[in-house]
Amino acid sequence: QHAPQVARCLLSSHISHTKSTVRHGFPYLPTALAFDPVQKILAIGTRTGAIRMYPFLFKKFFTGALVSASADDTLHLWNLRQKRPAILHSLKFNRERITYCHLPFQSKWLYVGTERGNTHIVNIESFILSGYVIMWNKAIELSTKTHPGPVVHLSDSPRDEGKLLIGYENGTVVLWDLRSKRADLRVYYDEAIHSVAWHHEGKQFMCSHSDGSLTLWNLKSPSRPFQTTIPHGKIQRDGKKPESCKPILKVEYKTCKSSEPFIIFSGGLSYDKACRRPSLTIMHGKAITVLEMDHPIVEFLTLCETPYPNEFQDPYAVVVLLEKDLIVVDLTQSNFPIFENPYPIDIHESPVTCTEYFADCPPDLIPVLYSVGAKHKKQGYSNKEWPISGGAWNLGMLYKLKTSKVFEKQKLGEGKSTAEIVEEDPYAVQMMYWCPESRIFCVAGVSAYVIIYRFSKHEVNTEIASLEVRLQYEVEDIITPEPEIIPPFPDASSQLPSLKNLSGSTNTVACEGTMKDSIPCLSVKTRPVRMPPGYQADLVIQLVWVDGEPPQQITSLAVSSAYGLVAFGNCNGLAVVDFMQKTVLLSMGTIDLYGSSDPYQRQPRSPRKSKQFAAGREKKHSCCECATFYANDGMLLSLAPFSFLIINNCLSPFSVVSVKGSRKLSLPTDLKTDLENRENSFSRSRSSSVSSIDKESKETITSLYFMESFARKNDSALSPCLWVGTGLGMVLILSLNLPPNDDLRLTEPVMVSPSGTVLTLKGAVLTFACLDCMGALIHPPYEVWRDPNSTDDNEKTRKRKLVMHSPSASQDMGEHQFAVVCSEKQAKVFSLPSQTCLYIHNITETSFLLRADVVTLCNSVCLACFCANGHIMTLSLPSLRPMLDVNYLPVTDMRIARTFCFTNEGQALYLSSPTEIQRLTYSQEMCDNLQDMLGDLFTPVETPEAQNRGFLKGLFGGSGQTFDREELFGEATAGKASRSLAQHIPGSGGIEGMKGAAGGVVGDLARARIALEERGQRLGELDEKTASLMVSAEAFSKHAHELMLKYKDKKWYQF
Repeated sequence: QHAPQVARCLLSSHISHTKSTVRHGFPYLPTALAFDPVQKILAIGTRTGAIRMYPFLFKKFFTGALVSASADDTLHLWNLRQKRPAILHSLKFNRERITYCHLPFQSKWLYVGTERGNTHIVNIESFILSGYVIMWNKAIELSTKTHPGPVVHLSDSPRDEGKLLIGYENGTVVLWDLRSKRADLRVYYDEAIHSVAWHHEGKQFMCSHSDGSLTLWNLKSPSRPFQTTIPHGKIQRDGKKPESCKPILKVEYKTCKSSEPFIIFSGGLSYDKACRRPSLTIMHGKAITVLEMDHPIVEFLTLCETPYPNEFQDPYAVVVLLEKDLIVVDLTQSNFPIFENPYPIDIHESPVTCTEYFADCPPDLIPVLYSVGAKHKKQGYSNKEWPISGGAWNLGMLYKLKTSKVFEKQKLGEGKSTAEIVEEDPYAVQMMYWCPESRIFCVAGVSAYVIIYRFSKHEVNTEIASLEVRLQYEVEDIITPEPEIIPPFPDASSQLPSLKNLSGSTNTVACEGTMKDSIPCLSVKTRPVRMPPGYQADLVIQLVWVDGEPPQQITSLAVSSAYGLVAFGNCNGLAVVDFMQKTVLLSMGTIDLYGSSDPYQRQPRSPRKSKQFAAGREKKHSCCECATFYANDGMLLSLAPFSFLIINNCLSPFSVVSVKGSRKLSLPTDLKTDLENRENSFSRSRSSSVSSIDKESKETITSLYFMESFARKNDSALSPCLWVGTGLGMVLILSLNLPPNDDLRLTEPVMVSPSGTVLTLKGAVLTFACLDCMGALIHPPYEVWRDPNSTDDNEKTRKRKLVMHSPSASQDMGEHQFAVVCSEKQAKVFSLPSQTCLYIHNITETSFLLRADVVTLCNSVCLACFCANGHIMTLSLPSLRPMLDVNYLPVTDMRIARTFCFTNEGQALYLSSPTEIQRLTYSQEMCDNLQDMLGDLFTPVETPEAQNRGFLKGLFGGSGQTFDREELFGEATAGKASRSLAQHIPGSGGIEGMKGAAGGVVGDLARARIALEERGQRLGELDEKTASLMVSAEAFSKHAHELMLKYKDKKWYQF
């Protein structure tokens, strides 16, 4: 009846096909690492075939490009001169497997070693295979009867680029002369080789072996190693060779101008230390330092002051890629501290359990959280700047919060009560609620607790109040009405208990053999603890054991800063707590909430007779005052431009499994089985017959929402309400009676009572929202933030400022509103206060929704849904007209189902792997401007100049011949490679880059910009060569003139 008044309309042109935008986090299952010393950017390759460029988000760099080798023996050339790197060329090897790649600095020829022991050469610019091949049988001696094994190392000599060092797995190393096409020297060792590293002068090289030894070889005496050491081997008393150790997987040999060289290697530990963690060893002079790592080492690289291999390297840092972390060690300080990472990628510090995404937050919130989070930084980091500084990115960590700091650490024998509920971490977070405007943060944990945090800029030392709620609702097999039933809503005076202190045995686990009752799963700290600036715990609420039954986990959570209330529910019922007065207002079974309004006329189910009095008395509340909290780290807030992402971490991911009244958490192994079970339970619980509904022993509270709304049909004015959604598709509205003014808020009680309104849907209720009569979203009321610990007297005495978001000042426009309710199966729009169902849309029949959110998009509102079959759908509001239905991704893991969430402006995210967050958008405007919103990966940087070697060093320090790779490896000299050896696959990276750029504001200049950059780079190289020639010419002219002046007056016989 009010639908024609709606003027706002979401057009189809505002909706785009779903598109992935940015991925955050640590690369999942990393396998390879590369660093560009000029651009100062890092590339990480993964087992899934992805390449992540760092600082944001088996490779070699080449002047704004990246070469990657994949497990299917394909080489890819990536263009990095666009915001979205794309493949320019691919080269697929058909007959040989790639084992090693080497790209010399400032070279366009890539050396490729294979499993057969051969070495091929690829032109990077054209990605064409050269006809020049180093066959294994030519490299080794003819008298050798065995195959040398795969190529494990390739590098050109720092002294002469025309000499290539080839390392074979069986212990053979060959120095190959590329010009004469023969081996200059060969060295043999009886242990397998894992890696090789040159001395910068090109006269020595070092090898690491499978027995934990390092061998140093001199080119002048290749018959035996110049030096052999086993750094971690025990020295035998009888003078024998030290015992073997674990293989040294990689070694780097870096020289310094002013100190001893660095020898850095991974592995090589003694076999008798089986429990030692993975380590990186740094040998500097006589000092040996072993750095133990938390995770296995995948790869490491040494960062040096110069990119030229024939100069003193002067290493300043080591980048260590671990399986689940990336660390950078400072080599310039003797204690080798690590650098503090300004781009944290450790969201997987403990497994992520749930996420929430907030866009368009208050602008003052970002600097405040950043400044407070900066004060929590750990000590002991290097005082130098982060060395991986390339590109232009704008993502950073804001704040971390560890909820476990509220509780006492469990002793060895005290974990049994919690173990009956959870198998893993008892502090794991299940749900979150955050109000950016009031800065109130609330979490619900797996051990049936709720913690409310308030934000403060000041440090305090205080205790925190703690409440215990008895919310256990048991049902008899035969339901009979009781003659005397305790009223579900006792008078207000009985709902204001006095605060008492929990101490000693009251808050401990009952002894073995006794029935546990009124005991929480965790113990809140009882001593005053220092709370640093940031989020500080204000109240801890815990559900307690009842007659030997553990509390059920919390399934829904909502907080209202304007009302000062927090509501949470589980499969037993609903609890409402006043966190301003620290009192329990309501603790009631779900069926009791209906009263006489139950559409199925179910009788209130009372506890068993033997427990009736105790349960009824304790159902009201149980209250105590306990202590305290220290906010340090654990919960993660990370920042995207003008938006927030909140991530919860716990020790392990989990799913809920019911087991005879108590339930435990188990790791998700098979999502299909879990979804099938959920669908089966759905079909049983959604039956419309009274008998099947009556058999349901419990009705879970699945959704809660505080709102200014019309609680009853005949209401003429808005009033505070709590909307309650259940697993049976029921919607209940509770009326909240608040004190009339702010002065009485802390003294007068808040009354909570059912309004009698019951709405029905098909499927468990997921979300609520309210629209005004013009279709605009009505935000829930909130309190403007004020510092609870402020030292300013004016701040302390200032009254609470509430923002109520009234629909309109006009009388006729505020007469009604639309209520949007979405369940697992359908969505409905009701007109209030008439409660008429205006629109209904059956979203899915064969599946069910995992997530639904009402979000704003292009100054309008829509309902965004994510289905278990992988579809993302959007519906216009209030008409529920389908706008988008795209099969985005299959839900192959419970992780996706648990972490998928929407936010405003057509954005969403989910955990794409245990360590990475994928952001996506379905907004056409954002897709059009995405190219301009991305960070710059490639920035024009001048290549550092090589040191002048000097006349004598150039004359006696190396080969006097110039080495022209183009002449040697080009088609004119080397010929063409066999077509059957490798297949060239042209890429579309350049075209795709242009298409992506064309959608942005600078699309018409993209092609010209790239062309100018390439031309400018070529001109720059030409200028450098010209300048070098001019300097050489001037020096020659000067020396010639001096020579002429010296001998011009001498006779011929004076020479």
